[in-house]
Amino acid sequence: MIEPALPPSAGSERSETPVISVIMPNFNDAWLISRSIDSVLLQTFRDLELIVVDDGSSDDSLAVVRKFEDKRIRLLQQDHGGVCAARNRGIKLSRGSYIAFLDSDDTWECECLERLHEALSNAPDAALAYCGWRHTGLGAEGETGFIPPNYETPEKLELLLRDSRWPIHAALTKRSAILSAGGFNPRYQTSEDFLLWLKIAGDHRIVRVPEVLAIYHHHHGSRATSNRLRMAVNHLEAQQEYLQHRPDAQRKLGPAKIRALTLGELLRRGNACYWRGDLEDARAIFRRVMKSGYGDASDWKRMLPALLPAGLHKRVLRRRQAPSSAGGDPA
Repeated sequence: MIEPALPPSAGSERSETPVISVIMPNFNDAWLISRSIDSVLLQTFRDLELIVVDDGSSDDSLAVVRKFEDKRIRLLQQDHGGVCAARNRGIKLSRGSYIAFLDSDDTWECECLERLHEALSNAPDAALAYCGWRHTGLGAEGETGFIPPNYETPEKLELLLRDSRWPIHAALTKRSAILSAGGFNPRYQTSEDFLLWLKIAGDHRIVRVPEVLAIYHHHHGSRATSNRLRMAVNHLEAQQEYLQHRPDAQRKLGPAKIRALTLGELLRRGNACYWRGDLEDARAIFRRVMKSGYGDASDWKRMLPALLPAGLHKRVLRRRQAPSSAGGDPA
């Protein structure tokens, strides 16, 4: 969690106060970070600062960042503490009224911050604006953009608790709301942004910008989101942490709905691993779902073999799939 905010001028000799602070954590992304920095500097919204928090990189990241001469860039260094610690330090030293997060391997369309800021300016009671996004680096099939739904409906709490369907760099948030929510919980390697959005959107209005403005880059380097098991478990734990501190939300949703939104989502992710052929992750997720006693008969038929040794589980699946050429559920 972040420490109390410093005065606006702390950590800087500059006297001006930017409207938006962009926080960019970096760990050994020297080969990518120039593209992300350019994405910030090319924004049509100019009144910003870019805080690059280098999280103990051992590559040439620092040299790459220092080549940029734009005075809006501030470079901070720290020992390796993880992305949450890096973002929280950036938040603490930020001076803008609004904060956006951009990882050192992702980018924005040039109008991204302008559109998000305009949306918040037109909705003074809102604390967060979010937009659409797209993948790149997966081939043509991954280039289609996605625009998240409008969450400001009577089902807002249910929709949010199931999932916030925008990545961390597809949002602009009031700094005061992030501080009130406590920043990022370093316990989580994934879903740390999901938990923060839950806390903020649970207490404030949020607004949607129905345009594809954020770009999520896929590449051969490692990303936290490549571990589906960890993502599924962290997502469940973030849901549970939020509900633990929100008895009002528990009362509104009720036990049955909460189980469907939490364990049901975990089961959905387990099934996705199963059908993708990722049996190891599916087995771990299924065991967690079964331990909670969730699922109907067809779910348990699929999940029960996960209690067997892995080799035996695979043999069971081969026997089940042998006649499946005629169609039907191979589980």
